[in-house]
Amino acid sequence: MTTLLLARGRAARLALDPTLAGLLGGLVAALSWGGYLALMRAGVKSGLAGPDFLILRFGVAAVLTAPLLVWRWPQVRAIGLKRSLALALAAGPLFILVGSTGFAFAPLSHGAVVQPATVAVGGLILGTLLLGEAMTARKALGAGAVIAGVLLVGGAALTAGEAGAWIGDLLFAAAGGLWLVFTLLLRRWRIDPLAGAAVVNAISGAVVVPVYLIAVGPERLTALPPGALAMQAFVQGVLAGAVAVAAFAVAVRELGAGRAALFPALVPATAVLIGIPVAGEVPGIPQVAGLVLATAGLVLAVTRGRGGPR
Repeated sequence: MTTLLLARGRAARLALDPTLAGLLGGLVAALSWGGYLALMRAGVKSGLAGPDFLILRFGVAAVLTAPLLVWRWPQVRAIGLKRSLALALAAGPLFILVGSTGFAFAPLSHGAVVQPATVAVGGLILGTLLLGEAMTARKALGAGAVIAGVLLVGGAALTAGEAGAWIGDLLFAAAGGLWLVFTLLLRRWRIDPLAGAAVVNAISGAVVVPVYLIAVGPERLTALPPGALAMQAFVQGVLAGAVAVAAFAVAVRELGAGRAALFPALVPATAVLIGIPVAGEVPGIPQVAGLVLATAGLVLAVTRGRGGPR
């Protein structure tokens, strides 16, 4: 009995450890976004366009997270209208539209590299300059390994760009910049993760749903096979729109903006892995090496050395 109680006590302490909570939150977000990109690729091939991904993401996520507006009302109220609008502007429809428009000029592989790399590099720099987060040698070394891994995963795709791909890359960088702003605001305002996800989805859904139904219509969505539509709705709305936003907010709260911003750098690797069964694309040796390097760098950057600062 004593052994059982001690084991439960150790498990409880692990569950409450801030670094572990932040690490798990960031990994859940990265996996969700990797699936989102892989399914987006499949959706584009089946005839979906940017507005369709908007309704799939925010229409579903707004309904899913609506109860949080009541359950977390004190935290929602504490955010306030101005801050809620700022969060929705950074992580809402504009973020999706800018990123999806980039796919009209450059392949998906570019978006899977440029966008998260922008967040990773910018988050590390701005987290140090604007939020006063400590820049340790351990964090810098880990961030360098993450960036090198990202370049290995997507380097071939970036160097093999088609004419006009630079326009798409600029749009992907702009989308990454919007998410970086969202990351910094979460940290500066110490937003409750569930409340933050709820207000972003509520405001975005209130804008997207009526505009989509009036201006676009659901014909492209209804033309999909029911199974494919259900999968898109689950990945875009449930995982990317609700679960990933809340999980990433946990990572920002527990690890800081600079270290949390490194998690999107795992998106290319997770997209490559998820793309094996979804898109039938098997990664090459450089991509696998990049995946290993980025993962090792992330663990080094987000965990603390003995006696190191948080």
